[in-house]
Amino acid sequence: MNDDDEPVFKRSKWGTNRYYYNPRNPLGLTLIVISLLFAGTALILMANRAGPFRPPHDPAPWSPPPFDYSWPPHSSPPTTPAPTPGTTSTPTHRGAGGPGAGAGYTASA
Repeated sequence: MNDDDEPVFKRSKWGTNRYYYNPRNPLGLTLIVISLLFAGTALILMANRAGPFRPPHDPAPWSPPPFDYSWPPHSSPPTTPAPTPGTTSTPTHRGAGGPGAGAGYTASA
């Protein structure tokens, strides 16, 4: 028997347009063996959950930031004096051309 005349792939005789590896050709037989070894290795790795099928590592447990504040705030006096109600600035709207035109804020006394 001359193996050089055998094709690597043969058309399926099941009435479909599929091809299969021809075991009578040395290259076809080699492809069959490689395919079986690859599939068997993948199944073993899946069963053992190893290699690319290893589950992801568990993340570190959540730890809150350090507790370095207190509530309610300390009863110490404020470091800057609070503004008095009579000296705050309030926005006003002035028409064009009047006194203070272009000034957006005025001091209320």
